[in-house]
Amino acid sequence: MELRHLRYFVAVAEEGSLTVAAQKRLHTAQPSLSRQIHDLELELGVQLLIRGPRGIELTPSGRVFLDHARVALLQVEAATEAARRAAQPARSSFAIGFLTGYEMDWLPAVMGILRPQLASTEVTIHSQDSPDLAAGLVRGKIDLAFLRPEKQAPGLKFTLLRKDPLAVVMPRDHPLAAKSSIRPQDLSRERLIGVSPVRAPTLWAVINDYIKRTGIAVKPDHQAENMAMAFSLLASTGGISLLPLYAQNLLPKTVVIRPIQGVAPMIDLVIGYNEANKSPLLKFLVSKVDEIKFQVSRNDGR
Repeated sequence: MELRHLRYFVAVAEEGSLTVAAQKRLHTAQPSLSRQIHDLELELGVQLLIRGPRGIELTPSGRVFLDHARVALLQVEAATEAARRAAQPARSSFAIGFLTGYEMDWLPAVMGILRPQLASTEVTIHSQDSPDLAAGLVRGKIDLAFLRPEKQAPGLKFTLLRKDPLAVVMPRDHPLAAKSSIRPQDLSRERLIGVSPVRAPTLWAVINDYIKRTGIAVKPDHQAENMAMAFSLLASTGGISLLPLYAQNLLPKTVVIRPIQGVAPMIDLVIGYNEANKSPLLKFLVSKVDEIKFQVSRNDGR
């Protein structure tokens, strides 16, 4: 088994299509990609993918193999990055990552604490999806990140910062927008703009758990790859979405956000870092987590 087999399989599994994976991700011919996947299945002795009218679906064996394949690829990239860093002269730099939108709340507090330590250190800021931040931590490209507690992230340590409630986001002219808060039963039969289980797996799981727990009969529609796409789909379809309350920092004028009555679904925001990272600046920041939380809670009135 070669690394390319793992990369090919992960690409097909995430795209849900051999054609899309071949053209957009791997830049190879679709028949060649099919042969590579077939060779991988022969070597493993199990079927990984089912090719159906709705595209590619993973078998139970495929779902298990996908988790391990992702971890293996991350570890290879981490080893490569570590070898490259070892061959380069030491340099003082520190990379901080934020789940897109959260930098508005947390970056000022972090920089306020870091400022006295930055005389000879260059700080870079990354704003990405949570799985990409976790991958950056594993690979050693990001030192500290504000993200979700991603499961497929070997070697990472997470510390809970806070739990954020989900709220209902909808077009400004939606009938429910006239309400100051939304009852769960108000959402029945509404068209739901969901989130991608690949780009936002933790949020996807929280939303689906809430729908099952409350028995809301929503109508699943599109899946948004990111927040901007979600807002566009809401405005164009007239649907609703369940998003963390911090989305209010990013709302365009065409959509509004309303709290959910009762026990709203909650999602964890954590601070994460690689336990193998021995940066003194990382150690210093981790020791100041409580102070960072206090500064942010004071600013937003929590």
